[in-house]
Amino acid sequence: MKRLNFTLDNDTVKLLEDLANKYYNGNKSQTVRAALESLAAHTGHEGWVIAGYTPKELDDENSCHSCGESHQKGEILYRPVFERGTSPEALNQMPSEDWLDCPQCAEKHIQ
Repeated sequence: MKRLNFTLDNDTVKLLEDLANKYYNGNKSQTVRAALESLAAHTGHEGWVIAGYTPKELDDENSCHSCGESHQKGEILYRPVFERGTSPEALNQMPSEDWLDCPQCAEKHIQ
């Protein structure tokens, strides 16, 4: 165990005390640890990220999911392939809607 010395403003001290009393039987160390663990889980936004794309020839008119531009039957759009990962654009869950991106938007997501 290591002792750290830092200064908190009054509002933060009050919040720490309230959370410690409400959830951790007054244990401020445990409260700070839980807050840091929560922050770490959300840093980088762990979730579903686009790992790549597969081409899809349109059977009828459709729009790009990202930019909304309309595309005609026979054009090639790209369906994202999702995997678990970390990114500021990560999604909490797999999208349930039909997702097709135009070549320009797909290229932006991959870079």
